[in-house]
Amino acid sequence: MQVFPCPYCGPRNETEFRYIAAAGKTRPDTTQPVQDQDWARYLYRQRNEKGAVREVWMHLTCGELFVMERDSVTMEVLGSTALRDGVE
Repeated sequence: MQVFPCPYCGPRNETEFRYIAAAGKTRPDTTQPVQDQDWARYLYRQRNEKGAVREVWMHLTCGELFVMERDSVTMEVLGSTALRDGVE
């Protein structure tokens, strides 16, 4: 079991969290027609980098979104930052 740091509630069990997306990943603008290849690129293209990565997570207990930085090799959490409006 890992302990993740919620910026609002403090350290909690990893089962209270859900991964949302890679931080900085831009969703296609759905106010305009979106091409199939644009959706496919957004949904399926992953960088899978080794080392420090930044990800958007949700703490299910409080419902808040935040950015967590962690090492993708060791799974060590390097820090977390509040994300009030769900936008980075």
